[in-house]
Amino acid sequence: MEYAKRVVDGELDRMLAELPAVAIVGPKAVGKTATAQRRATSVVDLSDPEESDLVGADLRRVTRLPRPVLIDEWQALPGVWDVVRRGVDEGAEPGSFLLTGSATPSERPMHSGAGRIVQLRMRPMTLAERGVAEPTVSLLGLLGGGGAVDGESVVVLEDYADEIVASGFPGFRHLTARGTRDSLDTYLRLVVERDFPDAGREVRRPGTLRAWMRAYAAATSTTASYTEILDAATAGEPDKPARTTTAAYRETLERIWLLEEVPAWVGAGSPLTALGRSPKHHLTDPALAARLLGVTATSLLDRPNPADVPVARRGSLFGALFESLVTLCVRVYAEAAGATVSHLRTHRGEHEVDLVVERDDGRILAIEVKLGTAPSDRDVRHLRWLTERLGPDVVDSVVVTTGRAAYRRPDGIAVVPLALLGP
Repeated sequence: MEYAKRVVDGELDRMLAELPAVAIVGPKAVGKTATAQRRATSVVDLSDPEESDLVGADLRRVTRLPRPVLIDEWQALPGVWDVVRRGVDEGAEPGSFLLTGSATPSERPMHSGAGRIVQLRMRPMTLAERGVAEPTVSLLGLLGGGGAVDGESVVVLEDYADEIVASGFPGFRHLTARGTRDSLDTYLRLVVERDFPDAGREVRRPGTLRAWMRAYAAATSTTASYTEILDAATAGEPDKPARTTTAAYRETLERIWLLEEVPAWVGAGSPLTALGRSPKHHLTDPALAARLLGVTATSLLDRPNPADVPVARRGSLFGALFESLVTLCVRVYAEAAGATVSHLRTHRGEHEVDLVVERDDGRILAIEVKLGTAPSDRDVRHLRWLTERLGPDVVDSVVVTTGRAAYRRPDGIAVVPLALLGP
């Protein structure tokens, strides 16, 4: 299968040009190994028992191989992390070591690697990486203030529904819809049966874990409390798991990179007060949430807000999963631009901004997500409110839609179809 260029490729090349060791982290099947192999002279695959035994008998073997050395699934033998760290201390040249891992090991290395091994997060493929359309609007340009906003797309609502359920895992992209569903179902089953135990977490009640994951998927793009999620997962059950158990679910899913919540923007140094602190819930790929909830592209179009979704929401499930797809894309583009992503919600919920992309200097790009094609004045009221409060600290405001054309409204707010947004 031909390699699809990833946004993270540029980031990785930049890092390897000046840093001796880079660890690419992210969920299984996201493409870490394929991306790293393109840059490696030697490959050490620690998921292979024979290779793991060989390295385990002589950990420093990885420092004697021709460089760059890729150590794949390093968490299977955490001691190699410390060996690489020592190799950096001993003067390894830039681009000497690449480590990939799909979990944070239960047995931690002796040293965190801080200052020696730099992490790079890899996520499922964005729409630009999937080749759905040619982007014409740059997030980096918008972050600079006044970026060009133009272009037209042939991608329509039905296509976005397809992309939500199609998954951004590169190995699934060539599959039929049925094959993708089967692969995602297997992926989720193995999370419970294999990944949790491998991460050092015994699952005593697999059915409860699956129900909790389904309830979490139903809370996609919301700030629902963990109590609400647990209650939805165990409705009608008198013997509910302890909060410590569900906290362990969250911790483990984060350690295997499947949960990536959007933190609340705290507005440090801004005049805004009484801001909410709850994160927005997201799985790493909206296709995983769709499978947990048993929805397809057709059912999203026919029933945008199915009645059997276990967590109450104000908007439609289709809208929530579209926002999750937008969040995935924006996170990838923002990381390449050296920016961070959060969301804003006032304490009482009077004002909300779906995504806040913040530059190093504290200035922000404000983004609203709308499933429709042409945002109304009501749809942009929170963006206007934020600009009124923060003034020039808001470098630009954008509504990401499912429409066909990118343009600026008379009030200057950009309207950009997701398919046209790129790094």
